[in-house]
Amino acid sequence: MAAKPPGHKVLADNRRARYDYEITETVEAGIMLEGTEVKALREGKASIQDSYASPEDGAIYLINAYIPEYSAANRNNHESRRRRKLLLHKREIGRLAQAVQTKGITLVPTKLYFNPKGVVKVEIGLGKGKKIHDKRQVKKDRDWERRKAQLLRDG
Repeated sequence: MAAKPPGHKVLADNRRARYDYEITETVEAGIMLEGTEVKALREGKASIQDSYASPEDGAIYLINAYIPEYSAANRNNHESRRRRKLLLHKREIGRLAQAVQTKGITLVPTKLYFNPKGVVKVEIGLGKGKKIHDKRQVKKDRDWERRKAQLLRDG
């Protein structure tokens, strides 16, 4: 695994997405946040487990991502599961929207992180749903690789 650049802090990782979907391509996107959301993210309790991205009205939105309310905020706090607009170039939006409509692909967020400049970014993967037998085969292959490494190590 490559070394992380300084300042790269992962806030939420959707490990389940790689199990449920075959991720073919990933895209880094900015995200429009309110002030208390950034402060809440710095506390580190966000979750993108059940979230997805959807193209609507010429933009792509992150839906059902959980960013908890900021503990030190007053009544002007944000809603924890609101729709958040993703910041992408028009060409990327068009390409992703077309892939979702024509190829039956889902936009799945895989990571939520601070980049080295301190800006919140979302990594979105183009995922095609795996069948149950595909998941079983991946598990068998992973177990075999682990067993093979153990046999070679033990001699």
